[in-house]
Amino acid sequence: MDDTHQGRITKEGIRIYSEADFAGMRKAGALAARILDDVAELVVPGTTTEALDKFIEDEVEKAGATSATIGYKGYKHASCISVNHVVCHGIPGPKTLKDGDILNIDVTVIVDGWFGDTSRMFVAGKLSRKAERLVQVTHDALFKGIEAVKPGNTFGDIGHAIQAYVEAHRMSVVRDFCGHGLGRVFHAPPNVLHYGRRSTGAVLEEWMFFTIEPMVNLGRPETKVLADDWTAVTRDKSLSAQFEHSVGVTADGVEIFTLSPGNKFHPTYTV
Repeated sequence: MDDTHQGRITKEGIRIYSEADFAGMRKAGALAARILDDVAELVVPGTTTEALDKFIEDEVEKAGATSATIGYKGYKHASCISVNHVVCHGIPGPKTLKDGDILNIDVTVIVDGWFGDTSRMFVAGKLSRKAERLVQVTHDALFKGIEAVKPGNTFGDIGHAIQAYVEAHRMSVVRDFCGHGLGRVFHAPPNVLHYGRRSTGAVLEEWMFFTIEPMVNLGRPETKVLADDWTAVTRDKSLSAQFEHSVGVTADGVEIFTLSPGNKFHPTYTV
């Protein structure tokens, strides 16, 4: 790896990091992924999303890390938990999970100043056939996007790969939210759109860090934000799913910082 350009900012405002920075991102990403592995056993019918969030908050504290979301723009929780037709930014609360509920749990931790950001889908009880299809397409769409990450490709290539795959399965990509740059900050350029045209947008370079986090709806793509100013839901009440990884661009491709240590990234891992 050639790190002679480390610390540079591209004309699009995207920071170019260094080899040492990859080590920091690995540590932060590994902790976020491990916490999601550990919470998986607690996702059962009858539990509450606030109980899951409390577990996550305790795990972050036990690891000597910091939650990036507690206090962020007034947010009070260590995770966002989005159930069924909630697209993203669901607020943990006293509502109990029912058999067949699907939920995205999104965790961001800060370890030694580096941000590890990841989310994945879980199911309480038995996954319905319809929900299973949505979850599988969303999971696979994320990896179609990740496959497009290598120097010389563009952010439009990532978005196109995701959009083409999702729409081929007659589902829709949410356009109101996107992935983002990160590193020593929570959110930074670029905006990583999950739709787009090939060969458009900023060119990918070695040493870039960002998230890819497609949200996919069974119905139409439109969303609305509820009165709490956080919770985004599908306008047509259709089910929604999301998976997210933090990645870094390497000389010949991509490194995923938030891989599940226990291979539990997909909710049917126990099957």
